[in-house]
Amino acid sequence: MAAAAAAAVPVATPTPGRMERVVLVTGASGFQRLDFVYLNAGIMPNPQVNFRALWQGLMTGKVLHMLTTAEGIMTQTDRLNGDGLQEVFATNLFGHLILVRQLESLLCGNEKPSRLIWTSSSNARETAFSLSDYQHAKGQESYSSSKYATDLTSVVLNRKLNKQGLYSSVVCPGLVMSNMTYRILPVFLWKLLMPIMWLIRFFAKTYTLTPYNGAEAHVWLFKQKPESLDALVKYHSCTSGLGKNYVEPRKMDVDEETAEKLYEKLLELEKQALEKYDDLLDK
Repeated sequence: MAAAAAAAVPVATPTPGRMERVVLVTGASGFQRLDFVYLNAGIMPNPQVNFRALWQGLMTGKVLHMLTTAEGIMTQTDRLNGDGLQEVFATNLFGHLILVRQLESLLCGNEKPSRLIWTSSSNARETAFSLSDYQHAKGQESYSSSKYATDLTSVVLNRKLNKQGLYSSVVCPGLVMSNMTYRILPVFLWKLLMPIMWLIRFFAKTYTLTPYNGAEAHVWLFKQKPESLDALVKYHSCTSGLGKNYVEPRKMDVDEETAEKLYEKLLELEKQALEKYDDLLDK
């Protein structure tokens, strides 16, 4: 992280309305350079399962796909934060981008390449995202939309900053039993389903289930040369039915022109947001 050592920056409360806490947590002004920034914070407020859609998937043979991506069966109720932004968008993507932009001078132009590693999701889908509603104010799949926008943002950052020595990658930890997951269904129901989920792992390798397994792609990326990685690939943590962990690269379904247009909108929104915090950033 500094000239003599490498480490990850711990990121907490990355929403624009809490800019001061981000700056204090990173303490970035004390470093000469940054080697790694892991962008992992995220929320999925008020998740609900559409059991009717799940039943239809069972009848049409699409249930395995639905269980591994939550496509069509997972909805959320989003709200505005204190800055007037959609909360999921601000937390899962926009706050991270502001942080990266503020740290850009420490991430670019170094002797060795610097890395951004975003935690995305298999739930990131183009069908949940709209460029005209990139904050997803009008939909019910804000988590999916924010993760797809994360994929798009990573692609653009590579195009713009690779020549300056900054490389961006996205990973998917798979289905991990975490505080976020346990909000989807009651805890007792998860415990009843757990034996079935272990069996599903033989067919759905992204059922990593534990945080240790889910971190496989993060650890693997740490060991790779960034110049050798494909900017259009998402790296998935996978676990075999017998418990072996490995990483599977998958091409992302992203349109680079859409990514550029989204980035332009994000930069304009960043300009508006930071105007509120000029005094803070000048300190």
